[in-house]
Amino acid sequence: MSNPLYRYLQRHWQRLRPGTACTLCGIWLPPGLALCEGCESELPWLGSHCQCCALPLPVDGLVCGGCLAEPPAFDQVLAPWRYAFPVDSLINGFKHRDRGSHGRLAGALLARHLQHLFDEGQPRPELLLPVPLSPQRLRQRGFNQAALLTGWLAKPLHLPVNAKLLQRVQEQHSQQGLTASERRRNLKQAFALLDDAELAGRHVALVDDVLTTGATADSLARLLKRAGVRRVDVYCLARTPPPSE
Repeated sequence: MSNPLYRYLQRHWQRLRPGTACTLCGIWLPPGLALCEGCESELPWLGSHCQCCALPLPVDGLVCGGCLAEPPAFDQVLAPWRYAFPVDSLINGFKHRDRGSHGRLAGALLARHLQHLFDEGQPRPELLLPVPLSPQRLRQRGFNQAALLTGWLAKPLHLPVNAKLLQRVQEQHSQQGLTASERRRNLKQAFALLDDAELAGRHVALVDDVLTTGATADSLARLLKRAGVRRVDVYCLARTPPPSE
């Protein structure tokens, strides 16, 4: 009969090893990012996309028809992934199932993606601004996922955050299921600036989890541009594909 201690170690060796399990496949990893190389390589990376709104396109380096017809107020959207499996599961787990580990993992990967872009010459913002939630939605959910994500970006990127500058002052109907034009109408006069005294000439970045039609980002960017902001970028985890996909 084998030694009881040996049997115990066989059953629990993973728990006793330093490290963590891959969030997606469960393979044991050394201390560090909780995602193995195999799973990371298979994430739905954005690939070719619109140079303005990041809409997935068949050819890179172009601007989509929507941005050409109605240029948005924001300058550029930066996102590493398409909104598809398993990124959609990570985001939904973070937002709706209170799985903070999923959000922290996604935030760490986004920070690494943005730092790579900065190293390649992408302009760095002077300030990060989370997209605000209405007080009612904040009470229902218990947290603002954009504010948490902004905090997870700020430290590794060495960027300041102002989580109170943008306010949602009107409760709107849910944006889910609405067309782009319906979303824009739904957002009229939904936001306000708490204080715009120090925004003139600055470069800021809005932070959110997913960009769908871009209506929310456009509404906030217009508000910021009216306050004198020079450039507004949008940082998000994922961009939804075209409606036809």
